[in-house]
Amino acid sequence: MAENPLFDKYGQTIENGRVIFREGDIGDRMYIIQNGVVRISKNIDGRDYTLADLGKGEFLGEMAIVSQIRRTATATALGTVQLLAFDRAGFQGMIEKNAKIAMNVIDRLCKRLQHTNSQLQSLVRKNVRSHIALILYYKFMEKPDEDPCLSRDRAVEDISKHLGVPAATVSTAIAELVDAGVIHLQGNALRIKNRDSITAFAEQLGG
Repeated sequence: MAENPLFDKYGQTIENGRVIFREGDIGDRMYIIQNGVVRISKNIDGRDYTLADLGKGEFLGEMAIVSQIRRTATATALGTVQLLAFDRAGFQGMIEKNAKIAMNVIDRLCKRLQHTNSQLQSLVRKNVRSHIALILYYKFMEKPDEDPCLSRDRAVEDISKHLGVPAATVSTAIAELVDAGVIHLQGNALRIKNRDSITAFAEQLGG
């Protein structure tokens, strides 16, 4: 890599586990991976979720210099990584001189945005279902009876208002818990089958 003039001018070597940039940082560089793998992750409700593992030839950080927005995710080196780092002027100069590179960047941006949006929608859905399961658990625990029972309709209404989500979303989550054998539905009565299983179910959805 030392014999590569482009790497001599723009190259960086990042050691394993080092954070290249963090979500929320002000970005002034974009990167092209020359060797190694970079993990892109995002924090949602205090938990880190992997969005992608990028390899040789992939771009990262380009949105910060194209749109001049803060970093929307965190990039971490998985193993030793070699990168080319460009500031806004360098990036503009590169794409102005090479239309193929410009089109490649645009194509990758479009595909990445589609992929990221799909992943984030999935993570949000999982997180909502996790919250619903935990709220149900606590509602069951509030019942003093040896055989605690909840009104399904009342639970749907209360949780919907508490989380600010549609009642249909809560109903679907409850149906999933019933299908998974975590809770039992008889008529309009909900009963918990296993206290440990409902928390495990919530953790599984959240993870």
